[in-house]
Amino acid sequence: MKIDFEKLGGLVPAIVQDADTLNVLMLGFMNQEAYDKTVATGRVTFWSRTRKTLWTKGETSGNYLNLVSIQNDCDDDTLLVKVHPQGPTCHTGTDTCWGESNETSPLLFLKELQDFIDRRHEEMPEGSYTTSLFRKGVNKMAQKLGEEALETVIEATNGSDEQLIYEASDMLYHLLVLLTSKGLRIEDIAQELQKRHDPNWDKKRREAKSKE
Repeated sequence: MKIDFEKLGGLVPAIVQDADTLNVLMLGFMNQEAYDKTVATGRVTFWSRTRKTLWTKGETSGNYLNLVSIQNDCDDDTLLVKVHPQGPTCHTGTDTCWGESNETSPLLFLKELQDFIDRRHEEMPEGSYTTSLFRKGVNKMAQKLGEEALETVIEATNGSDEQLIYEASDMLYHLLVLLTSKGLRIEDIAQELQKRHDPNWDKKRREAKSKE
């Protein structure tokens, strides 16, 4: 990877992002030596412009930034550093240097679950419930989804919120399995919903076309 350290006098900005939550944690600067040490140790190291020396984030606090990946930008003069933070990032004790909370959105787990189901579809490991669903075929998977949908409706109309969430989770899981069997992903559903959210989306026209 070519990095243009000379453009800013030997330094490049390094934007640090949590690899899981995708939240931006801090901004630091690296020179060639800091970059090399980061790659070699797996812990993010910067160049301190005030102390004129290298410093590894967490070397005194223990709140290290464990390296996941480094990407260069289109001009080769800014780095995107993805990490797994070990404790709060800011010296003030907050999760980020902007005082924000670095929380994981539960919605991000849907992609993780989709990736997991995709792997099951590719590997088909023995003893896996997901594998057993794939082996039963589309018709059985669709039937199972219908059963879970019915149970969800029952809980919505005559059950508790806790059981509704439980049954809806079963329904969503089986929907993901069915989508995967058809070569689709949950992102395809999200994209369709995004289209429908557009005020220019012609719902009546789409419905009429589907009846042709």
